[in-house]
Amino acid sequence: MIKRIQNFLRDDEGASAVEYGLIVGLIAIGIVATLLLIGPQLNTLFTKTNTALTNANAR
Repeated sequence: MIKRIQNFLRDDEGASAVEYGLIVGLIAIGIVATLLLIGPQLNTLFTKTNTALTNANAR
């Protein structure tokens, strides 16, 4: 019984899952931050493209 408890306490497989979770969380935060910074510029680009296509189609 003591041997099983010692093996359980030495088991570190769960630590890697936590580390992967933290990495995924940091990547998600980076993506959201990037989209918040670039978002207005992308909106302007898509608006200009839509206006140009609408004007070209109206001719």
